[in-house]
Amino acid sequence: MQTPVMFAAIGILVIIAYGDVCTRRIPNLLTTAIAMLGLVRMIIADDPIGAVHTLEASAAVFAVAFLLFWRGVLGGGDAKLVAAMVLIIGYDDLFGFLLLMSACGGALALAILARDNLAPLGSHFLRSTRMPFARRILGWGTTPVRSTVPYGVAIAAAGVVTLILQTSSVK
Repeated sequence: MQTPVMFAAIGILVIIAYGDVCTRRIPNLLTTAIAMLGLVRMIIADDPIGAVHTLEASAAVFAVAFLLFWRGVLGGGDAKLVAAMVLIIGYDDLFGFLLLMSACGGALALAILARDNLAPLGSHFLRSTRMPFARRILGWGTTPVRSTVPYGVAIAAAGVVTLILQTSSVK
């Protein structure tokens, strides 16, 4: 019975990741859907002690994520999503999820950093070859903007991997 809940969560996480890349926003409706699926999963599991531990872990993660949001390190949607993910992941796999999320976020940040550092090289080449249409299409040579990391992608990726591993271990 938990497998449909997992597949629904994976589908929602894919939508969240795509939307975060495109808009740098995570809709509250999708985060609420993840949280509700987590609550459904806890009800299906019929483990009141595990549910209490999971709720406590989610509250603790939200408190830390809120502090990171307050300091400007993390987006508000990211803070809400990571707390909702704890509800569906459960407290047992929390540290593995957080470790994987951090690794995915670091890799994503490095990729964005590399993209930003390589863009000026391409921009110089395009200026020297007088290809203004390519500069306009690729966005090189325009006013620089502060790069952000769509951390919802890292949260979603870690969530999908963790949910798949949980599904494959439940027989």
